[in-house]
Formats: sequence, C-alpha cells, structure tokens
Amino acid sequence: MSQQVKIKNALISVYYKDGLAPLVQYLAQQGVTLYSTGGTEQFIKDLNLPVVAVEDLTGYPSILGGRVKTLHPKVFGGILNRRSLAGDQEQIAQYEIPEIDLVIVDLYPFEETVKAGGTDTEIIEKIDIGGISLIRAAAKNFNDVVIIASKDDYGNLLEELQAQEGATTLAQRKSYAKKAFHTSSHYDTAIFNYFNNEEPLNVFKQSVKQAQTLRYGENPHQQGTFYGNLDEMFTKLNGKELSYNNLVDVDAAVALIDEFTEPTFAILKHTNACGLASRPTVLQAWKDALACDPVSAFGGVLIT
Repeated sequence: MSQQVKIKNALISVYYKDGLAPLVQYLAQQGVTLYSTGGTEQFIKDLNLPVVAVEDLTGYPSILGGRVKTLHPKVFGGILNRRSLAGDQEQIAQYEIPEIDLVIVDLYPFEETVKAGGTDTEIIEKIDIGGISLIRAAAKNFNDVVIIASKDDYGNLLEELQAQEGATTLAQRKSYAKKAFHTSSHYDTAIFNYFNNEEPLNVFKQSVKQAQTLRYGENPHQQGTFYGNLDEMFTKLNGKELSYNNLVDVDAAVALIDEFTEPTFAILKHTNACGLASRPTVLQAWKDALACDPVSAFGGVLIT
C-alpha cells in the first residue's frame, strides 16, 4: 500500500534558502498552512505568502538569543502524534495542537564555522538544538510526516507533490527519513570529533559523505567504493578508472618508498613488489626497478 498522506500543515525553518521558493509557493497554492520562524518566516512573507509565526502557535517568543524557538509541545506534539492512535488524536484535540505533515529544516553550519577558524564561542553557537530535534522527531514519525533535511531535496519533493496532488507515499517518507538520519548522524559525528580533540576518548568516529565507485573490488565480479575525495589525492591523465587493487598497491608502494631518502621507484602488482630501486634520479630508479622483474611488472602499478 502506498499510504498516501496529503500535506495540510508544514513547518519550515531553514538556514539555507536556495531553491526553497518554488516549493513554498506550491504548498501555499495547495492551501497548506505554513508555520515558520525568524529569517525563514520573513522569507515567506517576502514572497507575499501567508505564514504563521511559531511564536503564535506556542504562545512563547524566541528566547535566549534564539537558542529556544521550536522546543515546545505544540510543535513536537504536532509532529510526533500518531494519526492511527485514538489516544494521540484525543490529546492533540484537547490541547489544540495542529497535525504537522511536513517538516523542512536544515542545520546551522557547524563544520563550515570550524573550517573557517571560528572562535570557540562562535563554534558552540553553531551547534543546532532545535533543528536536530525537529529532524529526528519528523524522521521517527515517517509513517505520517515528511522530513526534508537538505536543500538538495527541495526539487525532488516538489516534483512528487505535483505528480501526486500534494500527497506523499509511505515509501517516499521512509526514504526521506533515511536521509534525515544520515544528516543528523553526520552532524553529531562532526561535533563529537571537535570536542574529542582534547583528552580524546579511545573511540573512532568518522562520517564520510563523498564516495566514488571503483572499476571493481578485490576481484572483477565484486564492487568497490572509495570513501573520500579521490580527486584531491590523484590527477587522472587518461585511462580507466582505478580499481580497489590499484589503491591497495599505491598504499603499499608509498609505505615502501617512505623508507628511502633518494628518489625511489616501486612497481607493485597485487601488493607484491615486482621491483624497487632508490637512485639519484627518478629515471635511473625506474630503470633499475623494472630490471628486477620486467615480466611480473607487466600490468602492475608504477609509483614514485
């Protein structure tokens, strides 16, 4: 079953507003009630669209310099209530809580602030509290709620809503929830690693978004993926894509070369050194490395 849910109420509060306008305009055309805060609320007003301030919903203003905006039962009750449970429906009716069917939220630029050399105070203030809570709440209740946690999905959601008369399917909501938990996990990993620089805990946490498909894995019938920015490490001049074994050979060769001070050339094939030479020039090192075993060197990786 598709279990389509038509969007009636949406909460929108984002840091990055690029590409948001067409989606917001469509929602307004469909009669969706828009709730928002701060800069996003003003953005919607500037589009000449009706918008309800979250403060009007909760009865509380944004406080503590903006640290507390959406952390309120009338917001989270609207997101987390289960439409299929009579008890939940009775409570939101009792407390006059609107059902929120769509949450569009992103996070303060924590990683960007760290990379830009921000002060400790600036970095701490970029640890998002309300946004991360909204993302997790909406993703948890994907049975009834759509969560959009990245501006990259504004266009995707708009196309789906246009094709489905303003509704989403369960499969679509679950897919967006998966992306949202990826967003929250990555964000928390970056924050943890920032704090773990001093007197680090004996744990290893990394979240790598970039990935490149390799030509194949350890064997031709297997898949291989490199996580990280491969283009920062290598400049491709021509030829096929790298394979898993190519990268393993490069890693082994670099470890070998690191033991020498003169120009060194290594030829590896499946992590076996077919030749290695350290000489005053790269050309001489190459000639002598190839002379070690010119037959086995065929099809190998040449590293200097």
